[in-house]
Amino acid sequence: MSDARQTILGQIRAALGRGPLPADAAAALDARVPRHTRLGFDDDPIQRFIEKFESRAGTVARIACLAELPDAVAAYRHRHGLPPRAAVARPLAGLAWPADFIHHPGPAGKEEILSVTPCLAGIAEIGSVMLAAGPDSPTTLNFVPDHHLAVLHTGQIVRHFEDAWALLRARPEGIPRTVNIVSGPSRTGDVELTMQLGAHGPRSVQVILVGA
Repeated sequence: MSDARQTILGQIRAALGRGPLPADAAAALDARVPRHTRLGFDDDPIQRFIEKFESRAGTVARIACLAELPDAVAAYRHRHGLPPRAAVARPLAGLAWPADFIHHPGPAGKEEILSVTPCLAGIAEIGSVMLAAGPDSPTTLNFVPDHHLAVLHTGQIVRHFEDAWALLRARPEGIPRTVNIVSGPSRTGDVELTMQLGAHGPRSVQVILVGA
């Protein structure tokens, strides 16, 4: 039984005027709790993440180190015909961006076309990224611009969904107010069952994967 669970149950027992639960009774209760079975897979987590993410119209670009990010962003802009400006989350703002590249840390308004944000984790099991919002990376950067570039280090890719939540709980700064799980561009098939991208968020999402 986890310490947190013991604390909560202990508080309930105290409020009810009961003493600590005997060890044999606690063990019997734990045995009755079903164990969650995680999906087993032998794939390389990085390759599985890429394949899953790209299967939902997302794209992945790879760079060797974070110093290459400005060039990767410039390449994306040129490929999509975007102007030299973006909302760039504060943890990435200190990189050597081109002199003509205008950027600010957000929040992103409706006039913003491109955003660049860090990820907390990549989840190989489902091919999604976990984004932790906060003052340094406002939630609007994830959903308002038409184009979203999410920066993920290979060492941040975990195998299972539960592993990502464990990373979140272990953050020294605590759990953020908003956590988003993004699996690709926004999409809907509500109108005549025709798939439309960008209906409720970015129409293009690219993960920029950093590292070998």
